[in-house]
Amino acid sequence: MPEGVIVSTTETIAGHRTVATLGQVFGVVVRSRGIGGNIAAGLRSIVGGEIKEYTALVEETRRHAIDRLIQNATLMGGNAVVMMRFDSGSIGETMNEVVAYGTAVIIEPET
Repeated sequence: MPEGVIVSTTETIAGHRTVATLGQVFGVVVRSRGIGGNIAAGLRSIVGGEIKEYTALVEETRRHAIDRLIQNATLMGGNAVVMMRFDSGSIGETMNEVVAYGTAVIIEPET
């Protein structure tokens, strides 16, 4: 993650002002758990409770999506992303898509 890039779910960032709005920015990741993880998760779902294999997969995928979001914002010349959100969905029965999206902006500290 580039140093100094701020990602926020809010419209503004405390102590900063937005000097330029660069546009929409996305970070998309599609992942599939291997056969072993699917079997373990399937067995765990029989008894109920948290399916740790999928929780770990989703957490890792969200982190990866944010990293891509930051990379794309940086390529656009931004030093922050505001209004960041996640969206996710399934592709087929074995794949999960996670999208981190927001607005790339240039901010500077308020004086």
